[in-house]
Amino acid sequence: MNAKRICGLILASAALLAPVPAFADLVVIVNPKNPTTHLSADQVAQIYLGRTGSFPGGGAASPVDLKEGDALRDEFYTKVAEKSPGQLKAYRAKQMFSGAAAPPREVASVADVRRAVASDPSAIGYIDRGALDSSVKEILTVR
Repeated sequence: MNAKRICGLILASAALLAPVPAFADLVVIVNPKNPTTHLSADQVAQIYLGRTGSFPGGGAASPVDLKEGDALRDEFYTKVAEKSPGQLKAYRAKQMFSGAAAPPREVASVADVRRAVASDPSAIGYIDRGALDSSVKEILTVR
């Protein structure tokens, strides 16, 4: 075997042994005063994609989003709305152009999402399970 081939095999082996990032469970949260106890992933997607502005039992739904480019945001939209970051950007551009719906309010961090939801009974957000506390109520686990 020549040195080039050996080097290639070593690099390929190293790539296979490299740790794969594991995402923790995401949880969708609402304010504890919100009567909603559970939503399906599709219902959450409908709210975040601007297809509905209310919870199934009534009452306004105000989605809180992480900033574009955040890994947790990308994971959320991929798993819940089945949209890649590029697809989501195109979808939002089309919505804005047509005036169909405004995008969710964006905040900078998971702590900001939790804080926004804890202070607004109509808010809905998503956070990493590790950030869950009693100031908010979990209504969906996303794996």
